[in-house]
Amino acid sequence: MADSDANEQRKHILLHTPLMALAVAAFGIGTSEFIIMGLLPNLADDFHVSIPKAGVLVTGYALSVTIGAPIVAIATARLERKLALLLLMGVFTLGNLACAIAPTYNLLFAARVLTALCHGAFFGIGSVVAANLVPRNQRAQAIALMFSGLTLANVLGVPAGTALGQAYGWRAAFWAIVPIGFLAAAAVFFLVPKQAATSASLLHEFRVLRKPQVLLVLAMSALTSASLFCVFTYIAPTLEAVTRVSPHTVTLTLLLFGVGITIGNFLGGTLSDWRPTAFLIAALFTLLASLFALYYAEPFLVPAIAMILIWGAIQFAAGAPLQSRIVDQAAAAPNLASTLNQGAFNFGNATGASLGGMLLTAGYTYRQLPIASAVVTLVTLVLALLSAKLDRKHRDAHIAEELSIL
Repeated sequence: MADSDANEQRKHILLHTPLMALAVAAFGIGTSEFIIMGLLPNLADDFHVSIPKAGVLVTGYALSVTIGAPIVAIATARLERKLALLLLMGVFTLGNLACAIAPTYNLLFAARVLTALCHGAFFGIGSVVAANLVPRNQRAQAIALMFSGLTLANVLGVPAGTALGQAYGWRAAFWAIVPIGFLAAAAVFFLVPKQAATSASLLHEFRVLRKPQVLLVLAMSALTSASLFCVFTYIAPTLEAVTRVSPHTVTLTLLLFGVGITIGNFLGGTLSDWRPTAFLIAALFTLLASLFALYYAEPFLVPAIAMILIWGAIQFAAGAPLQSRIVDQAAAAPNLASTLNQGAFNFGNATGASLGGMLLTAGYTYRQLPIASAVVTLVTLVLALLSAKLDRKHRDAHIAEELSIL
């Protein structure tokens, strides 16, 4: 019995070691993606642009992921998956180096676009690698463990980078990300096992997009991210203008937000393996309530900070089932579908940031942004209910087919 327990423990450790390597890479990518929010006022001042124009850096990054992800996925489709991940980490490191030395706003924008090219494909291929390392009933947890690097980036990377950028200039934050890229590449090289590339043809991979359930997951992923980024893109100026806090408190609030989304990510991953669709619907209902609560809490220091933590946790818990669901629904073409889902998430990032920017430009205030996010979440909830209905219909048809055979 002791030997059996020891073998199980060793197996558990071996399975999770490559997942931790993927989490390190996710940490670097997440820090690079989200750090721009905390530095938005600094960038706007340095390049003499408005906050909404500085927010275009978020939109540009997200659109680069959206458009570039399927292109990069196609370009790397025949590569062994570990090699593909290493090449993508090279692009990531080079892109952040370019961000650190960019002398103008336009060149910084171009560098962010370059950095974003690796994002969607890395998480798409990484999700498939993570899912293949564990039994089917543990896939959501495995993918959540990889994405824990993304959430921990908001606990450690983004607050630390924001503080560094406020103290020594925003460029210092990007310089600090470069060695993280080298560390992540080394972790992937030494710890992640090789996995063969997909054997499906390119045409077969794209055929998966004809499945209604796959399209619904992509739509929900985009809308979930739009809901998040409509508020989160402008979280630093919102805290400074509405809640009236100092830049130091903004950094601490971003740290608490990171704690919240880390909790939400693990909670969502665990419960998604139990009842994925039911959990998604419940999480979206709760997210609606949290956004309205955030609207009323924003002018008050303690309630605002508390609600940002709670909102972040619920937001990431609601998004957690979607990546494992796309792997299940598109089992015949996981690389492309998983990468497209990352593109959908980042299309939502761009849409949400643009929606927030348009509202601000039109004369609305930062306080109206949670209400706009609530409307987007309501649409997501409708799609989740439709997806649940299709699940039941498919399950009933499958049962009827089995009974007819008997």
